[in-house]
Amino acid sequence: MRTSEKPAVNAAAGLSGPASRRLPVPPRERKPALAALAVLLILGGALATTLLVLRSGDRVSAIRVTQQVGAGQKFTEQALEEVQIAADGGVEYVSWSERGKVANSFATVTVLPGTLLTSRMGLKQSSELGQGKATVGLALKPGQMPAGVEAGDRVQVIYVPSRSGQGQTRVLAESALVFSAGDKSRTGNSGQITVIVDSSASPEIVAFASSGEIAVAELPGAR
Repeated sequence: MRTSEKPAVNAAAGLSGPASRRLPVPPRERKPALAALAVLLILGGALATTLLVLRSGDRVSAIRVTQQVGAGQKFTEQALEEVQIAADGGVEYVSWSERGKVANSFATVTVLPGTLLTSRMGLKQSSELGQGKATVGLALKPGQMPAGVEAGDRVQVIYVPSRSGQGQTRVLAESALVFSAGDKSRTGNSGQITVIVDSSASPEIVAFASSGEIAVAELPGAR
């Protein structure tokens, strides 16, 4: 008995039928506005990158401290080095061209190695800590010191007798330089400042300060 063989289906022929015909694709719409926007974004990014590169090149010479300088100690040229920093910073760092003046000044606070020097870290008047001068610490209560007193300010040191004390209010130091000014204590009831006064007046100031009979008055414009 013969087995009839079915003719092979021609795949290529089967694709030629109506069912294999593709639907027409609508032509793509061109969007010139989007293309223009893409170009502007690319150009804007390139411009921003260029500005950042250019601004990163704007640098100035500043002073960095290489050795620890304690409060009241004199700066030395060996403790200073030149560094390049960005010119757009908001902090007023001391320029390297001022290193000669810095070497003749004293530190108002302890300056650690690696610190970029600012004008508030040194006293311009090196003679303030010279012979015949003394630094005196004062722990003052609210009402005994105006708000905002900081290092470099000039103040009057005034004896204010207590109610039970004798004597009259008088000035003990006409124009004392504030060597340092600390934050308020943890309880917020007192403030600590250190002033530079004549060594002849320091014993009396210390005695009155220990009894809480000292106040200071700021002298605006006398820095």
